[in-house]
This record gives sequence, C-alpha cells and structure tokens, in this order.
Amino acid sequence: MSEKNTSANQTSRLEARNLARWVAKAGLLAAGAILLMYLELVLPFMPAFLKFDFSEIVVLLAAFSMGPLTAILIELVKNLAHLPTSGTGGVGELANFVIGSAFVGTAGLIYRNIKSRRGAFIAMGSGTLVMTLFACVINYFIMIPFYIEVVGIPLPALIDATQKVGNTLVTSLETLILYVFVPFNLFKGLVVSLIVAIIYKRVSPILHR
Repeated sequence: MSEKNTSANQTSRLEARNLARWVAKAGLLAAGAILLMYLELVLPFMPAFLKFDFSEIVVLLAAFSMGPLTAILIELVKNLAHLPTSGTGGVGELANFVIGSAFVGTAGLIYRNIKSRRGAFIAMGSGTLVMTLFACVINYFIMIPFYIEVVGIPLPALIDATQKVGNTLVTSLETLILYVFVPFNLFKGLVVSLIVAIIYKRVSPILHR
C-alpha cells in the first residue's frame, strides 16, 4: 500500500471519529435541552401561555463549544421533541425555535470570532438584545396572529388573561409586545447568560473533548 493510500485511510478514519464524537456530543446536549425544556415556569405578571424554561442554557453552551449551526440544530431537535405535549398547537414551539435560534445563533457567531471572556459577554449581551428585538417583530407580525388563528383565542382574551395576572399595562397588541415580550426575553437572556457565565469554565473541558 502506498504512502498516499495510507494517509488517505488515516484521514478517513480521523474524520469518522470526529463525526462520531460530534454526533455523540450534540446528542447528549440535545437530550439535556429536551429535559430542561419540560421544567417550565410561569413568571410573575406574565400570561400562562408564555413560559420560561432553562433549556437555552444547554443550547448556548453548544453554541460556544460547537458553533452556532450546531446550536440551532439542537434548538430544532428540542422543540420537535416537545411537540407531542404542546399546549399551543405547535405555535409556541415554532416561536421558541425561531426566537431561540436568534439568541444562540447571534451569540455563537460572535463568540466564534472573539474567543475570550470579554467576547463571551459581548456575545451573550448581543444575543439577548437580538432575541428581544426579533421576538417583538416576529410576535407582532406573525406569531401572535398565527396563535390566534390556530388556537382560536381572540386577542381580547389574551389581553384579559394578562391583566388577570396583574399586568394591567397591557391593553392592546402593541402593549402586549412592550410589557410582556420585551421584559420576558430580556429576563430570559439575562438569566441564561448569567448561569452560562458561572458554569462555562467548569464544563468547558468536558464540552471540548
């Protein structure tokens, strides 16, 4: 066997090992994200149809360790896995995927180009802002009208449900966006970023094996 063939075989085996490692790591992270997605909380002054979960912690870890595209793939997998128990006709999962992808995609892309502690904070801050702005736009023009159409709950009922939990500032679609979706996504981005900032250094050796 020539040196060229030997080298090609070694390269092929290395690529196969790397692929197997990537699949195993992505699979474990996706499983963790799926489990955490079921730990849902309703935040104070937030309507029951908008729930906070901790799955984005795992997806953000994936974005930092495996890149933004892998993180978006895990974002997709966790939402597909959540579909059978959806209480929103799949609209909530679609919104979670699109808005979550804006968060981890932005953060992962920035961190890939600025791999430092400072870069991580810039990435998480930028991801939070992009997620919040994107959530406002997509909920206003697409997700809330789609939710109303699919689930059959009119906008006044959504406003009433929000007011009943104490958020009396909400009186229209515009104020629903301003006083519900803006604070919700800012809070989500802040909490997820803070937890990742605390644990990333400890779990980084495992994530980069």
